[in-house]
Amino acid sequence: MWKRAAPLLLAMSAFAQPSLLSPVPAPCEPVNPNATPEARSLLRTLCALSGKSILSGQHNFPNHRSQHSDQLAAKVGKYPYIWGSDFGFTGGGDKDSIAGRDAMIEEARKQYAAGSIITLMWHAVRPIDDEPVSAGSGWRGSVQAKLTDDQWAALTTPGTELNRRWLAQLDVVAGHLKKLRDARIPVLWRPYHENNGTWFWWGGRKGETGYIALYRMTYERLVNFHRLDNLIWVWNENAHTGRATSPYYDFFPGLQYVDVLATDVYGEFKQSYYDDLVALAAGKPVALGEVGQPPSAEVLNSQPRWVWFMGWSGIFDRRAGDALKALFDDPRTLSRGAPLPTP
Repeated sequence: MWKRAAPLLLAMSAFAQPSLLSPVPAPCEPVNPNATPEARSLLRTLCALSGKSILSGQHNFPNHRSQHSDQLAAKVGKYPYIWGSDFGFTGGGDKDSIAGRDAMIEEARKQYAAGSIITLMWHAVRPIDDEPVSAGSGWRGSVQAKLTDDQWAALTTPGTELNRRWLAQLDVVAGHLKKLRDARIPVLWRPYHENNGTWFWWGGRKGETGYIALYRMTYERLVNFHRLDNLIWVWNENAHTGRATSPYYDFFPGLQYVDVLATDVYGEFKQSYYDDLVALAAGKPVALGEVGQPPSAEVLNSQPRWVWFMGWSGIFDRRAGDALKALFDDPRTLSRGAPLPTP
């Protein structure tokens, strides 16, 4: 049994207060004051795109490297601008295997050299579990399982056993991200996504002591300890459908911690999903972190500030052939090789 931790806001002081007391940077300036020139340039490019163009994107399972990006390019005749992947959680030869991390990072290097923009995420196992977990039971038994309130309090309190386990887990991923930092590759980094939903262990916990604490601690560890200055911080929610989700603002860690605000939309592109995020963004770029179907021309007309969309692995392979081709042929959609605006 994990013992209940000390009051969280006091215990977190070593992590969160310096950033909370610092001024909010301008919308097109990175929240990390030590961000690399490449990260700064990419964020300025995203700002320049806002309201004018949208970058195409495609996710790939970590052990599949570029399979779905390649298939999408064959389908529409253009290569998606953004190449996305995951750090995974399973083992062996599974599509989400952590054994594929080194090859995934090498693929990111190749994609960047070819002109792609890189975005990475992580379906992390619970910090009470050891990775890898099995492809079947591990998904529901860890990634989509729960922590008790006592476990959550221990996780977010520095010095506890569970906090140390979480740090060790995060440090492994940091080691891989450093390879991209050392190669001067900026990364759109969207940790612990869809946190306003209840289906992941990190999700559904509102307020300063909930997910917000976990996000801020992640930022402090990767930025101030590991010096991962190549990361652009993407805070990624799920569309507030009313089914097992909550409003975005209940989980917002603050403008001091977020470079880009994103949401995942699997279904209708309701105007409220866009309007609520734009209002919270206060001028920062907004994006479609994951989509289940291509946004139409009508969606782009009424929601012009999306700066990228990314299809999940395999979804565009199976769906919306004509709509997908229309999206990639829309002059507002930029595919790899298209010139980007000068920041």
